[in-house]
Amino acid sequence: MAKKDRLTEELKRHFGFDTFKGNQEAIIRNVLAGNDTFVLMPTGGGKSLCYQLPSLMMEGTALVISPLIALMKNQVDAMRNFSEEDGVAHFINSSLNKSAIDQVKEDIMNGKTKLLYVAPESLTKEENVEFLRQVNISFYAVDEAHCISEWGHDFRPEYRRIRPIINEIGNRPLIALTATATPKVQHDIQKNLGMIEAQVFKSSFNRSNLYYEIRQKGANIDREIIKYVKSQEGKSGIVYCLSRKKVEEFADILRANGINALPYHAGMDSQMRTENQDAFLMEKVDVIVATIAFGMGIDKPDVRYVIHYDIPKSLEGYYQETGRAGRDGGEGVCIAFYAYKDLQKLEKFMQGKPVAEQEIGRQLLLETAAYAETAVCRRKVLLHYFGEEYQEENCGNCDNCLNPKKKVEAKELLLAVLDVITALKEKVKADYVVNMLIGKETSEIQSYGHNELDVFSSGQDEDEKTWHAVIRQALIAGYLDKDIENYGLLKITNQGREFMVKPISFEIIKDNEFEEEEEEVPVRGGASCAVDPILYSMMKDLRKKLSKKLEVPPFVIFQDPSLEAMATTYPITLEELQNIPGVGAGKAKRYGQEFVTLIKKHVEENEIERPEDLRVRTVANKSKLKVSIVQSIDRKVALDDIALTKGLEFSELLDEIEAIVYSGTRINIDYFLNEVMDEDRIEEIYEYFKDSETDALEDAIEELGADYTEEEIRLVRIKFLSEMAN
Repeated sequence: MAKKDRLTEELKRHFGFDTFKGNQEAIIRNVLAGNDTFVLMPTGGGKSLCYQLPSLMMEGTALVISPLIALMKNQVDAMRNFSEEDGVAHFINSSLNKSAIDQVKEDIMNGKTKLLYVAPESLTKEENVEFLRQVNISFYAVDEAHCISEWGHDFRPEYRRIRPIINEIGNRPLIALTATATPKVQHDIQKNLGMIEAQVFKSSFNRSNLYYEIRQKGANIDREIIKYVKSQEGKSGIVYCLSRKKVEEFADILRANGINALPYHAGMDSQMRTENQDAFLMEKVDVIVATIAFGMGIDKPDVRYVIHYDIPKSLEGYYQETGRAGRDGGEGVCIAFYAYKDLQKLEKFMQGKPVAEQEIGRQLLLETAAYAETAVCRRKVLLHYFGEEYQEENCGNCDNCLNPKKKVEAKELLLAVLDVITALKEKVKADYVVNMLIGKETSEIQSYGHNELDVFSSGQDEDEKTWHAVIRQALIAGYLDKDIENYGLLKITNQGREFMVKPISFEIIKDNEFEEEEEEVPVRGGASCAVDPILYSMMKDLRKKLSKKLEVPPFVIFQDPSLEAMATTYPITLEELQNIPGVGAGKAKRYGQEFVTLIKKHVEENEIERPEDLRVRTVANKSKLKVSIVQSIDRKVALDDIALTKGLEFSELLDEIEAIVYSGTRINIDYFLNEVMDEDRIEEIYEYFKDSETDALEDAIEELGADYTEEEIRLVRIKFLSEMAN
């Protein structure tokens, strides 16, 4: 009894808690007793305490091997907060200079340091191994242990070398911890760390407070996410993207829409990364847009939503990333956007890797696709993947359970599947079984002569999708098993054999349909179907009225494509108006007020629901180019020289300058025109545009005849627009 009191006292003294969570107490006792320990505990379950508390209670220094520098800093800071002594926790990694490392070593040798974090790369350095051999090590902790396994979602080859190095430094008890591991990965970790005999503590992977939803990824994804984030004002969220480029772009788009967001990925310099992470932790920003590099062990309890812009490469990755939501037990919304073509892209990236690695990667992608497309309870599917059975029929907290689809009887279909697997001696994967059922003569099926078997095309009345749904749901129901060691070959379980002898009712839910969407075509040229025809003609009238009043041709005010875009997206403030193609700040100020007043009145009178979360076109690099062109013109640099230095054709430079003047910026190219054209030629073209109803180039060329080149006409048109409109 006394021992229990001591453990609880130490918990209270060091961490301020009165009781342990879940398995923590049993795990800590096992570590204190000097036994090898394997901990499987979902994110937010309190893994770190399992090695932090014993390290404070035991003689010597605990060595924690951890993959991420950001995570080490985070944990060391947290430990120092709990202790009066700063030297209680340290880390050694590539971010420290020589004198800092000397200070760390001194604290360790003086017995001040109870916890030392090292990156696996630092652990392999000869001088560190030499030093650690002199240290009294209490035990080793391997955090994020799934990094050891090629079947895990974050394999790191240097993790494979941990055991040999531990043997070199000196044998002590070992605790391995991970927040996500399938039975296959678990076995892999134990084998590699030489801890097959370790006691395994596995907590339930069910995070009942998390809501899971998969949405069709279409052309409007940016607008959907912006709308959602705006509805969660003041709450913290993470948006995961697969590429660094997309992270940067989408963070820009969010900011342009008035959302406080920062990017985070491994390609940024470490200071910037740390600053952005701290800004998120300190709630200076609401949203972090990140690659998977962000969040491992980041201890922010109140992340309220995690959005996947791209579907992850594996279900483990998905579980780990969604697990960063709602760690305090409060609300956590997990929305992932899915398009099958994203998975095809990911499969392409794997080409060129060793065949075995490609095969593993493909398996993981198939599991992800199955999860995304299923209409079964998402919790059930996810937990089954991690080797856990979820008994409830309806979890009440995922999209499929909140909008259940009708079940259909599939007893005969399951029998057909089991017949094919039996006929093929349990030596094939799901795809092969489905091809056999629908009668698809693949080269493999032909070469084995399987198209001659009775079961070939025995299921051609059903489509491919239905057969996949039957197989997936038979796996969850326990009639089939997947041999992961052999790349997912399907095996019939004892329960499946009983079913073949004495079939019972087997109901399935057909998969969700994910239609491939066509890309949305931006509004340009002739009126698009989304244009509001009444508003469009009202704006054309207003433009005509203004053109008479200001004595400028209508096109000088706004071009047709700009009016079309206004009649599609209904901007009702000058700020929103500036997001319309061809309308810049200058134009919006000069002509915009009457247009937005007209649009606002039209919207209110007709109770129109605006797509108010307009996707803002933030093209940072384009605007950099435009700014530097304007600056060069201000310095009176000849236009052909500007084109040369910017690597543009002369006509491409004119495109850029036209866009600048059309959106309302005034520039003066007289210095160049007077160099290359006679005054009366300039005059004549200028007069043409003054009297014309249109600024169309074809009309001008036709009217002005062969006397003028296209370039001359365009140059004078730029002068005209700049002077008349701007």
